[in-house]
Amino acid sequence: MPRHVACVMDGNGRWAAQRSLPRTSGHRAAEATVIDVIEAARTTGVEWLSLYAFSTENWQRPGSEVDFLMRLVRRVVRKHAPLLHARGIRCRFLGVADPRIPSPLARDFADLMTLTGMNRGMTLTVAFDHGGRRDIVEAARSLIRSGVAADAVDERHFAAHLPFPDTPDVDLVIRTSGEQRISNFMLWHVAYAEMIFPSVLWPDFRAPHFLECLHTYQQRDRRFGGVTPKANGEPHS
Repeated sequence: MPRHVACVMDGNGRWAAQRSLPRTSGHRAAEATVIDVIEAARTTGVEWLSLYAFSTENWQRPGSEVDFLMRLVRRVVRKHAPLLHARGIRCRFLGVADPRIPSPLARDFADLMTLTGMNRGMTLTVAFDHGGRRDIVEAARSLIRSGVAADAVDERHFAAHLPFPDTPDVDLVIRTSGEQRISNFMLWHVAYAEMIFPSVLWPDFRAPHFLECLHTYQQRDRRFGGVTPKANGEPHS
């Protein structure tokens, strides 16, 4: 079982277009998928689940769509906060740095993190106003400000300056809709992640699809740059 699963929730717009609906209808339909995937991850023993909700690049979308997303996310957070807390899920929000985020939404994020901060079940990280490159740049700036000598910098020291440094590496990335790219998502943590690209659009993605991805992951041979026993003529150790 992967310890940390990350999902790029892709395909809302195409789902709506296929039904001759506005893009906002696709975003609204995605709510049910989010809750279904959270429950599936929790019940199967996934310890960390990260969801890519809004990237630093998504600010380039039409203002009306961005405004809708801000209102939708606030409604979803307030609606499901009691359930997430009751399930013992610890909630985090990765990003949330842009001043364009409405202050009531930022407060709801902070309140949910405080409410669930002592929970010891699955950790749910919602990447909102997130950019992997930005996180790496900010970590580098933090290292420089801390006065760490250049020769003393290693991966461990660098990772300690990333947001939520206790976050483990991602084991499995799932990107729905068949698109095969990472889109600036948790770049440090996905270095050795397995990736699966189901063709189903995010609003149609449900627990059985998630479980199928876990099963596919379990068939993968994770070598981390090494070789498996008897591979390439190597004997069993």
